Amino acid sequence: MCLIALAYKVHPLYPLIVVANRDEFRQRPAAPAAWWADRPEIFAGRDLQAGGTWMGLTLSKRFAAITNHRDLSRPQVQGPSRGRLVVQALEQGIDPGATGGYAGFNLIHGPIDALRYHNNVQPADMPLRPGFHGLSNAFLDTPGPKVRRAVQALEDRNDPRSAPDVEALFALLNDAEPAPDNALPRTGLPLEMERLVSSVMINGADYGTRCSTVVLVDAAGHVHFSERTWPGGVTVEARW
Repeated sequence: MCLIALAYKVHPLYPLIVVANRDEFRQRPAAPAAWWADRPEIFAGRDLQAGGTWMGLTLSKRFAAITNHRDLSRPQVQGPSRGRLVVQALEQGIDPGATGGYAGFNLIHGPIDALRYHNNVQPADMPLRPGFHGLSNAFLDTPGPKVRRAVQALEDRNDPRSAPDVEALFALLNDAEPAPDNALPRTGLPLEMERLVSSVMINGADYGTRCSTVVLVDAAGHVHFSERTWPGGVTVEARW
């Protein structure tokens, strides 16, 4: 994932609301969200190149989602696929002290009533506090332009009197407006690439948003997981 916004223990009827865009190279093969035949507890998309995933939920209500941490001024680590960590977090949890061999990442993980935030760059592992949060390719709640836009849009759509509108949440993920140059972060990318990846939805020819996901978990623990693949907008949904 390259953008995650979530409302955690904010809505009285839905303690977990997640909206996310997965950004990746167009040529990298992936399967849409489904129940995994070899791990039937897991509902997630799948990276067909390395076998992991970017976000998923289990029948037992464990959640995990990852973003890459991008800082090209730091030495680059060539570690194993970070998608494996998501699978590990969904199955039994991660060992926070054993993630240093991976390239930089951020991970939100754990049972939905006790989520945690972990990164291996600072490093840090801490409970996720209740509130609205945003995560892209810096640390949790770093106020980059796309994070601010997504979190504000999520807050604007939060109505404590009713269930979240799934289509309105997908609409906020379709925001393709780039940030102005004076608001761009400086992560070491060329300027044209910084502009391209500054929008909530990225529409590059070779690299861009491959899928958008909305996850709702209500106070009774019922899950609604909806994923929309791009291009085409084919939607997969599951409820349990």
